[in-house]
Amino acid sequence: MKPLAALVLPAVRWDAERGFAPALPAVEQALALGVGGFIIFGGEREAVARLAADVAAGSRHPLLVASDFERGAGQQVAGLTALPPALAVASLGDEALADAATITAAEARDVGVSWALAPVVDLDVEPANPIVQTRALGEDPETVGRGASAWISACQSSGVLACAKHFPGHGRTTADSHAELPVVSAPREVLEADLAPYRWAVRAGVAGVMSAHVSYPALDPSGLAATHSRPILDDVLRHELAFDGLVVTDALIMEGALHGAGEQAGAVLALQAGCDLLLYPHDVPGVVAALERAAASGVLARGGLEASLGRRLAAAGRASGPRRLDAAQLARHGERARALASAAVRLVRGERTAPPRAVDLEIVDDDAGGAYPVPPRAAFAEELARRGVSVEPGATRIVVLFADVKGGKGRATLAAATRRSLAAALIAPATVVLFGHPRLLAEIPGGGPVWCAWSGDVPMQRAAAERLLAG
Repeated sequence: MKPLAALVLPAVRWDAERGFAPALPAVEQALALGVGGFIIFGGEREAVARLAADVAAGSRHPLLVASDFERGAGQQVAGLTALPPALAVASLGDEALADAATITAAEARDVGVSWALAPVVDLDVEPANPIVQTRALGEDPETVGRGASAWISACQSSGVLACAKHFPGHGRTTADSHAELPVVSAPREVLEADLAPYRWAVRAGVAGVMSAHVSYPALDPSGLAATHSRPILDDVLRHELAFDGLVVTDALIMEGALHGAGEQAGAVLALQAGCDLLLYPHDVPGVVAALERAAASGVLARGGLEASLGRRLAAAGRASGPRRLDAAQLARHGERARALASAAVRLVRGERTAPPRAVDLEIVDDDAGGAYPVPPRAAFAEELARRGVSVEPGATRIVVLFADVKGGKGRATLAAATRRSLAAALIAPATVVLFGHPRLLAEIPGGGPVWCAWSGDVPMQRAAAERLLAG
């Protein structure tokens, strides 16, 4: 075993045709190295639970098994409960956020996930931000901080670690750190607002904080990404905010983490800056070897490494173990999630119209294409049909606009082609159902009714159909 491998958390991705089988050789290699855990992307409920149990049994030390559960465990794991986007839940208040976190934590434990990489506490303050948007809890620092505290407390009291991200705040970026290194040029006085939710999260006892692959010259004039910046991670996070938990990088495969350095050099820089854990490197053996070389040469201080190893082990011990849920518990979660989704859908323009008996649907899709697949687009029509509404040409016109936040999309506004399609679709009167951020209302021409349903996930499509037909 390589001792410093415990500071590395590789990714395990589900393959639609072969399950986790293609990833297992790399998983076994990582376990032999002695990694500190894994981040899981995708999978079916029983397969994820089996994988988590197998890696726990194959490790010589307790592991952290993480996943991006911002929209509930069903965001990643088929068979578990998908929740509305964080901004939609936050619009319903702190109690709704606590409910969402409790459901998320219970279902994380069901499949052996001990660390939910949520909530996003970045402020939703930049309309041109291409990657935060509905993932945030709001734009007001106190509201976001209070909501984050509710989410964190509910999640962690249910036995699953939480993680506030992306420090010191990704909300003011106009670029996507998946594709480049964004720079936030705001002065320190402005950035105090972005730091405020992290102060709340620290007071709530959040187990982890994730660094942003973003440059903040007001906090570090060198221009380094926060992930590589000791002034940001040590001076601000550790000392000013008094955070003593785990600092984890955002995924190291992202371009923002690679800017100006290769993966191995970037991993060493991250630990030098004050990160404890390295999330999702591409070349796990290469990164582990680079860490061992850096420690042997003195580039990485032994004291700092020992502190990081201790924090990881303490966090792994703090999380509760797996606890399976029965069908009745999952059904109750599903009912609560449906209630949250339905309550979040709202009329943001115009007057409510009479429930239609038949509809003429037109889909305008701003999300198609790119490296990441989109959810199925038929759920809205299927839910209408399930409720007795037929789809017929010439009937009541409904324009469905899919405009979700999406990695790699690179923009927050509608594409020019989408705007043209939308304008053509709205020459004749129609009700619009917007599956995106409510600020996109400004890009929808005309004055007809617009319903905001926040995201194109299947549960939100069903909730939108339900609300459209409510009397």
